[in-house]
Amino acid sequence: MKHKISVQLYTLREQCAADFPGTLRKLAEIGYSGIQFAGYHGHEPASLKAVIEETGLRVSGLHVGESELLNDWERLIAEARLFGTPDIVCAGIGADNRNEAGYRSVKRRFNEVASRLQDEGLRVSYHNHAFEFDTTVDGKDGLSFLIEAAPDNLILAEPDVYWLKKGGRDPVAFLAPYADRAPILHMKDMTDDEEQTYAEVGTGTIDFEAIIRWGEASGVEWYVVEQDSCKSDPLECVKTSYANLSKLMDKIG
Repeated sequence: MKHKISVQLYTLREQCAADFPGTLRKLAEIGYSGIQFAGYHGHEPASLKAVIEETGLRVSGLHVGESELLNDWERLIAEARLFGTPDIVCAGIGADNRNEAGYRSVKRRFNEVASRLQDEGLRVSYHNHAFEFDTTVDGKDGLSFLIEAAPDNLILAEPDVYWLKKGGRDPVAFLAPYADRAPILHMKDMTDDEEQTYAEVGTGTIDFEAIIRWGEASGVEWYVVEQDSCKSDPLECVKTSYANLSKLMDKIG
């Protein structure tokens, strides 16, 4: 199970900007099996692939913007092939589309791209925040509309369990309809205080044991640690998250 633990590099954006190769090597030393890209900080993808091969890391998807997915998907196909990942994940939609008409348009256009990428052996997923719950489309919240578990919907889910809880949902209950439609889960904890902000996995209020048990029964391929902001050194934060996830996975067996 621990071979499925990855980290979203947005968490380490400052470290990657300063020394991307060195940061990747440190993550491998911590024990991470995978990394998930959120940009390359001026590096050529081929040069980063060389470091990934050196360290034995794998790539658990490419996080991209809405416009990139819709308008630059041919480049994304090439990069996904380079890194050996089938997953291209939209990191969120812009404010202009956070309304009923916008969600309908995004779903249609994402499915068009997903159909093209499917022919290349690639998958399109959507990473949620909490704003999707503010809009209703066809009697569903915006997120449920986008990632609807229907045969004609090619948009898979990359559920972020922190944002599910921040949006007032119980993570495991929300995940239930998406067995075999959520190849990647984003793992971040929530502080047990009035602020309810980001925390290292295993230090807050989210029940990760229940989430992992659901994931293991439901086709999850990667558990990706993410922490949008850290109150201490981000490398120490992701080290703590890795250690706590590992202990939990040992317990689950």
